[in-house]
This record gives sequence, C-alpha cells and structure tokens, in this order.
Amino acid sequence: MSEPHPPSDLTITGSRGVTRIEDVVVGKIAGLAAREVSGVHALGGTGARMVGAFRESFAGGANIQQGVHVEVGEKQAAVDVSIVAEYGVAIHDLAEAIRSNIITAVERMTGLEVTEVNVTVHDVHLEGGPEEEPDVHADHASRVQ
Repeated sequence: MSEPHPPSDLTITGSRGVTRIEDVVVGKIAGLAAREVSGVHALGGTGARMVGAFRESFAGGANIQQGVHVEVGEKQAAVDVSIVAEYGVAIHDLAEAIRSNIITAVERMTGLEVTEVNVTVHDVHLEGGPEEEPDVHADHASRVQ
C-alpha cells in the first residue's frame, strides 16, 4: 500500500509509473536560482538570516529554502522570495533577473508553469557596515501611491 502524499505535491502519472515532485523540491530549486543572481546578498530578512545562522551552526548546513515560499498545484507554481540586496545594484533590475532565473529553473526542471514570482527586498547589505534590523513596525502614513 502506498503512503498518502499532501495534495499540493505535484504528481505526474506516466505510462510506466508515477513521479511526485514535493513542494520542498520546488522551493529548493527557486532558492538556488535566486542565489545565482549577482546582486543578491542573502535570502530572507535580517532576522531570518540570524535565526538561519543559528540553525546552521547546529545542523551543519545552509537552509536553501530560507526566504522562499512556494505554492504548487497540479500544473502551476507560484513563488514568493525575500532577499537582501547588495548596495549599489538597481533593485528593479535585480528583481527581474531573480524572477527570470527562478521561472527558467523551475519550469525546466519540473515541467510546471510558473505563474508568478513575487520578490520582496527586506534590506540592503553595506559591505563592511553594520547590519541593522529593518523597522517593519514603523507607523508612517503613506505619502505615495
């Protein structure tokens, strides 16, 4: 008897068997593809990076999915990725390069259609400067639309 699998995992039934692609696989592909883009300092926000570094010291390896969330359907996937950019890069160009690299990698490796890749930039890394936690709770009225 086969074990049940979560309904969000991709299952491909062929003439000679079944292939299952779990969400974690799509997340790892997306995380690696985002890290390949020049100008990405790290994935996740500053707080997530500190927790990740603490985990790495005990687990002995990097969490490739840190800062990546995926939703996988039967034929499509959506990806949300959070990054810290290197200071000096054009953030809008960086986001497009990340989006393109993730779409190419996920579609090529899984056969899924990537419907969207949302990129959130949490911080800018200053070479040699102190890293600060972004003030995500600041209560400012919006001045722009």
